[in-house]
Amino acid sequence: MSKFIYAFEEGQQSMKDLLGGKGANLSEMMRLGLPVPNGFTITTEACIEYLEKGGLSDEVKSELQEQLEALYAKTAKKFSDDSLLLVSVRSGAKISMPGMMDTILNLGLNDKNVEKLANNTNDARFAYDCYRRLLQMFGQVVYEIPMHAFESYFNDFKKQKGYTTDADIPAEDLKAICERFKDIYTEEVYKPFPQEPLDQLNEAIEAVFKSWNNDRARIYRELNEIPHDIGTAVNVQEMVFGNSGEKSGTGVAFTRNPSTGENKLYGEYLLNAQGEDVVAGIRTPKEIETLNTQMPAVYQAFVDVTHKLEEHYHDMQDIEFTIEDEKLFILQTRNGKRTAKAAMKIAVDMVEEGVLSKEEAILKVESKSIDQLLHPAFDAKALEEAEVISHIGLPASPGAATGKVVFSAADAKAQAEAGEKVILVRPETSPEDIEGMIASEAIVTTHGGMTSHAAVVARGMGKCCVTGCSDLDIDTKNKTVKFPAGELAEGDIISVDGSTGHIYHSEVQTTHAEHSTEFEQFMTWTDEIARLKVRMNAETEQDIAAGYDFGAVGIGLVRTEHMFFGEERLIQMRRFIIASNHDERVAALDELKKYQAEDFEKIFRLSGERPAIVRLLDPPLHEFVPREREEVETVAAQLHLSVEKLERRILELQEVNPMLGHRGCRLAITYPELYEMQVEAMMISVQKLKEEGINCQPEIMIPLVSTIKEFTNLKEVIKNKINELNITVDYKIGTMIETPRACLIAGELAEECDFFSFGTNDLTQLTYGFSRDDAGKFINAYMNDDILAIDPFQTLDVDGIGRLIKIAVEQAKSVKPEIKIGVCGELGGDPKSINYFNTLAIDYVSCSPYRVPGARLAAAQSK
Repeated sequence: MSKFIYAFEEGQQSMKDLLGGKGANLSEMMRLGLPVPNGFTITTEACIEYLEKGGLSDEVKSELQEQLEALYAKTAKKFSDDSLLLVSVRSGAKISMPGMMDTILNLGLNDKNVEKLANNTNDARFAYDCYRRLLQMFGQVVYEIPMHAFESYFNDFKKQKGYTTDADIPAEDLKAICERFKDIYTEEVYKPFPQEPLDQLNEAIEAVFKSWNNDRARIYRELNEIPHDIGTAVNVQEMVFGNSGEKSGTGVAFTRNPSTGENKLYGEYLLNAQGEDVVAGIRTPKEIETLNTQMPAVYQAFVDVTHKLEEHYHDMQDIEFTIEDEKLFILQTRNGKRTAKAAMKIAVDMVEEGVLSKEEAILKVESKSIDQLLHPAFDAKALEEAEVISHIGLPASPGAATGKVVFSAADAKAQAEAGEKVILVRPETSPEDIEGMIASEAIVTTHGGMTSHAAVVARGMGKCCVTGCSDLDIDTKNKTVKFPAGELAEGDIISVDGSTGHIYHSEVQTTHAEHSTEFEQFMTWTDEIARLKVRMNAETEQDIAAGYDFGAVGIGLVRTEHMFFGEERLIQMRRFIIASNHDERVAALDELKKYQAEDFEKIFRLSGERPAIVRLLDPPLHEFVPREREEVETVAAQLHLSVEKLERRILELQEVNPMLGHRGCRLAITYPELYEMQVEAMMISVQKLKEEGINCQPEIMIPLVSTIKEFTNLKEVIKNKINELNITVDYKIGTMIETPRACLIAGELAEECDFFSFGTNDLTQLTYGFSRDDAGKFINAYMNDDILAIDPFQTLDVDGIGRLIKIAVEQAKSVKPEIKIGVCGELGGDPKSINYFNTLAIDYVSCSPYRVPGARLAAAQSK
């Protein structure tokens, strides 16, 4: 029989799957003797059961009553007694999802109990402040009453009465607000706020379980590749009150700076406030060091706790705390979300401090997050000339972004989908804004600090963010932003510097990011640890230079078709296509050969003695011909043809399914002179470099092979051409495995090939029968309906494509153990796919240059 509820003292850190991250850490902190309020955790198994059955089981209800009785005994408090017990109800999944699910505070209050709380504390203002918070949270979370139904009245009330902050509202006015909030229940959902605490608790637990499947939670999980089937736990915990006066407060702090990684306590707090006030960004909090002035004993106790937690967890911690009448309570700790820059510094520092080994350190940085370090920053000279809109914002998440101002998540999403770059500008963000935040280049808020919702979520996404811009007046209704020197309207362009907190008018020029010493040190460790090597897919000088700068060990794919689209080259390519005989085709190819030789020389010169795989021409010929009538007429004139003759040739090239048609090696079987030209251009450039003392390692790839004869015929064509040139350079000839049949005959191919590389894009396309160009029309529906767990064009389908690759690798290595095998599709840069490739006898992966550092880290993290 399953146990569905655990008291905090019954759990421990290792029980995250069952208790969720929050529950497991609360239990662990209690084991460590830290000041954690009493409570219990309802397990993720109870959540999954609830979602399947649509209600709490009798077993859960029975255990809940037992745990409540035990909590009454521990706290000497009880629902509705004079010694009043109030609790918080919080979600807590195994993997942290900040702000994506729901929380309710002060549960247990009702019309009678609020008076008891007022009498017990001798503070009616505090009691009714707690009650109005419960009414607000409970209404939104449990009954789905729109938050603005409460907020609009609350804000208008403050404005009419002239109250600057929530803390200015006296007891009588808070009591009136509570009465109005109760009326909102009957107006919005036609039923009253429940007065029985046990009913409140049951409804709250169910609401938190339901929140696992709310839209923002599902979107967040998809963004962060968190499984949908693990569920959330629910933590029920005795309330402690940070809103009980000026000797109380609430805060969030990190044991190190989550933006830079600096080893310094970093956080914020508010006096006379409850926990949600800090992360919601409604009030701008004070820096944590200020607490040392206001409550030095509490500050020192908190510093001691932060040291103990970081030493225990061997990681930077994100800690939520409450102070009640100068007594410290710890409500949560978790491994803190951080920028990639901070993650690398923290990892390197902790190795140098002796806290972590190199192997442990590389696991502290998410491979996908490294992308944050490789993008541009604003040019220093351009910034000197830029008009500053705001300079007092907080640098909540680093980066440099430019885009059009938008005021709502819906507009951000819509405009981004239309191809616009947008900046989401709001007074504060809430979890409902998640889709707009994802779509935006950056987020700007007027309220909130470095631990507000906007800041935490943006850092997790690697998104540029500036918060606390109090010199801006953002009007989301009229869609304007007033700043000290002027006004912005929706659609105006701004630039946001998440590293300084500054915001600029119009677009600001950017420069490439520079690698820190921590980055270089960290990446050196990944290469020491990883078995898989990482190459790049590149053919331009800029991309090749970037890839080598990012640590690629060679080129895994040069796509030669990209070399034929320059204006002069395209004319000759089209001349080759419309040629009516061999001699005309060779004449056109001789012109192309000059360009190809120049291209190959640049590529091999940059690569030096590092290996470089060149894929011979792969796409169907129709991709090189004009489509529009006007362009057809222009090309006909360039080629001295009649428009009718060119149109006939274009018609001849059309195919019902060109991705399955006359392309890849099939082109060269029909027109061997095409590959002969490419190989000659390659060998000429390699020979020239050899004479300069540069010994290149060209690897010639024949694409789309499905039969042994295709490969051996073209291999002979290539070798004959090289022999005819009388050039003596080292080279290899291999193939790209991208058809299911090639996987199944890989053993036979290995006898003839010097190397293999899997083209995962086409292999996925041809195995599934999904067009990689059109699959976007239905892939999302497949994933939403759980027909597919992942998009197989983004992450390897292990059961299908992975099995084909495994068969091919095992066959090839059994025939030729020394054969080099790689992966050159974009899945070569996907961390989950890399983890699988590392289990096979694959030697390297290859990906686009900017994915190389992430792939190097993923290779080191693979088991």
